[in-house]
Amino acid sequence: MILRQTGRRAYLLISMLAIAVLLALAPRVALAQDDAAAAEATATEAAPGYTPMAPTPGKGMPVDGHLTFQDQYSPNGDYALWMHDAILLPIITIISLLVLALLLWVVVRYNRKSNPTPSKTTHNTLIEVIWTVVPVIILLVIAVPSIKLLARQYESPPEDAVTVKVTGYQWYWGYTYPDNGDFEVISNMLTPEEAVARGEPYQLGVDNRMVVPANTPLRIQTTAADVIHSFAVPSLWYKLDAVPGRLNEKMLIIKEPGVYYGQCSELCGARHGFMPIAVEALPRDQWEAWVREQGGTVAGDEAAAEAPAEEAAAEAPAA
Repeated sequence: MILRQTGRRAYLLISMLAIAVLLALAPRVALAQDDAAAAEATATEAAPGYTPMAPTPGKGMPVDGHLTFQDQYSPNGDYALWMHDAILLPIITIISLLVLALLLWVVVRYNRKSNPTPSKTTHNTLIEVIWTVVPVIILLVIAVPSIKLLARQYESPPEDAVTVKVTGYQWYWGYTYPDNGDFEVISNMLTPEEAVARGEPYQLGVDNRMVVPANTPLRIQTTAADVIHSFAVPSLWYKLDAVPGRLNEKMLIIKEPGVYYGQCSELCGARHGFMPIAVEALPRDQWEAWVREQGGTVAGDEAAAEAPAEEAAAEAPAA
C-alpha cells in the first residue's frame, strides 16, 4: 500500500516537472516562430519586383528644337527614316533649288529692260519632253521604296507573336493581354506633380504603361469603346486607328529596351490632348516576370505546373 502511494506521488511529481518545462519553453518556441515569419516577410519584401523603367532623355520622346523625325527604334522606322533622309529630302531640295534658279533666271533674263521685244515662241519639243520624262522618273524613284515601306507596315505577325489588345476610351487607354491570362492594364495621364516626382515628361507620362518584350514580334490590335481614337508612337513609326466595333491589327518590333511615348492622334473629344501613350519595352525575362506579377501567365507556365503532377502520378504505382 505504501509502495503504491509512493509511486503515485512520484508520477505526479514527474508530470508536474514535465508541464513546467513545457511552459518554460513555450515562449521561446513562439518567439522562434515569430522570428521565422518576420524573416520570411522580409525576404518577400526584398525580393526583386517590377519597377517602372526610368525614361532616357531624348529617347522615344520629342526634343526641343528638333527639326526632323524622332530617332527610330523599330525596323520599319529605320527604313522610313532612311527613305526620308536619303531619297525624299534630297529630291525635294534639288527640285526646290532648281525651280528657284529658273525663276531668278527668268526674272533677270526676260524682264522688260533686258528683253524689250519678247519672243513669239509657243512650243519647244525638247523642253516639253524633259518636263514630262523627268517627273515620271522622279515618281518611279519615290514609288519603289514607298510601296516597299507600305508592304512592310502590313506584314502579318507570326503565330508566336505577343498579342496586346489596345482599347481607346474617353480619355484613357486600356491594354489587354489575351494570350497571357487576359488581364487588362488601365493607363491614365499623370498630373504635373506626379510627372515631376517620377521624372516623366508632363502630358506624356502615365501611371501604368503598356509593357512589352523587346526584340519580339508584337501583334497590336486596336479598337475603341466609344469614339474613334488613334494609337500612335512616333519613335516606333507606328500609328493605327482604334475604331468602335472593329479590330485593326498590325505588327510591331521594338529593337531595344526603353520607354517610348506617343499620343492619341485622332480628335476624340474635349480631353483628346490628355490621353498619352507610354510603351515600355523590357528584356524578355523581365517582361515575363512583370506578366506574372500582374497575375498573368506566359508560355511554358502550364507545362511546368503539370510536370510535377505527372511525375508524382508516374511514381505512385512504383511506390
